Amino acid sequence: MASETLVPLESNPDVLNKFLQMLGVPSSWSLVDVMGLDPDMLAFVPRPVLSVLLLFPTSDVYEQYRKKQEGEILAKGQEVSENVFYMKQNLSNACGTIALVHGVANNTDRIKLSDGHMKEFLEEAKKMDSVARGALLEKYPGIINAHKELAQEGQTNTPRADDVVIHHFISLIHKDGSLYELDGRKAFPINHGPTTEDSLLEDAAKVCQDFMARDPSELRFTVMALTASD
Repeated sequence: MASETLVPLESNPDVLNKFLQMLGVPSSWSLVDVMGLDPDMLAFVPRPVLSVLLLFPTSDVYEQYRKKQEGEILAKGQEVSENVFYMKQNLSNACGTIALVHGVANNTDRIKLSDGHMKEFLEEAKKMDSVARGALLEKYPGIINAHKELAQEGQTNTPRADDVVIHHFISLIHKDGSLYELDGRKAFPINHGPTTEDSLLEDAAKVCQDFMARDPSELRFTVMALTASD
């Protein structure tokens, strides 16, 4: 049960990049909008890409598929690298923050964090399981307060914490040769098959397209990529 309900972060790269930099991510890495998922549009995204964020509506179609997918994986099993950093979501509307943490935490070999809240959190959380990591985040006021501050910024009207929010962030990352979907509300990471550092964006785009294809009447999807800054 979530102990607190936050105001959600807006899917705005300017806001999210400010949030990352507040937590110690260097400006040499930043989020950009992915304007289309076909090869021609993906070619405009700066490289390398370290993670892909998908914001999507949690419709009945999504919930039905989520339950089916979880059941199939529990029945058949899947391989998940022990090097994947995954955490559960306890705080309502914290999915944006958790998606960003997942993107950074699984790329600390590339992202050289400065001293700050993110570095401290990951150092403490790395030896914990996913449930303990989720609980630990609630006790990190530096990260939670940054979320609260940046949730008040953006181009749209700021919702209240008790407003109904149907959109949800997940992160797609590469780790040890596989593409993982990291969603703090799911029971475990989802292994979507082989990928590489170079093909992550293209392979993640296919997963995003699958989300869209399962709910073709829904248009409210947003895709961003954590990439090297110009």
